[in-house]
Amino acid sequence: MNIAMGSDHGGFDLKEYLKAALQKKGHTVVDFGCYSLDAVDYPDIAFLVAEAMKDKKYDKAILIDGTGGGMTLAANKVKGARAVCAYNEMTGAFASEHDDANILCLGGKMIGELLAEKIADAYINTPFGGARHQRRLDKIAAIERKYFK
Repeated sequence: MNIAMGSDHGGFDLKEYLKAALQKKGHTVVDFGCYSLDAVDYPDIAFLVAEAMKDKKYDKAILIDGTGGGMTLAANKVKGARAVCAYNEMTGAFASEHDDANILCLGGKMIGELLAEKIADAYINTPFGGARHQRRLDKIAAIERKYFK
C-alpha cells in the first residue's frame, strides 16, 4: 500500500517508529514532515497530506501530533479529506470500515508505539463496509458541497 505520513514535533518520534514498522511490512511510505523535533505548526503538515489525499495520490494517510485532535481538525478543512482520530484497534478499523477515512490521526503523546502499530494495521487492512455506511458519507459530502465552495 502507498501511504502518506506526516507529523508535527509532538508526533515526530511515533511517526519515525511507525514509518519504519510499515516499511518493514512492505508498504511504501512517503514522509511529508516534520523531519526533527523542532517545533512546527500541525496545520501546515495536515494541509500537505490532506491535499495529497484529496487528489488521490496515496491509498491511505497517517497524521500524528501530540493528541491526534489538531491534525484531525486541520485535515478535515480540506474538501475530500476524511480524517478520523483513533485510539485503539477498533477505532482504527472503524475509521476504514464505517467512515472510509482516507486519513488516520494518532496522538503521539497519548499512545505507545505498539498500540499505534496495531491501530495503523487495523486501519490499513480493514476494507470499507459500503452499504449503510455510504448513505452517511453521502450526507457528509452534501455538507461539503454546501459549505466548501
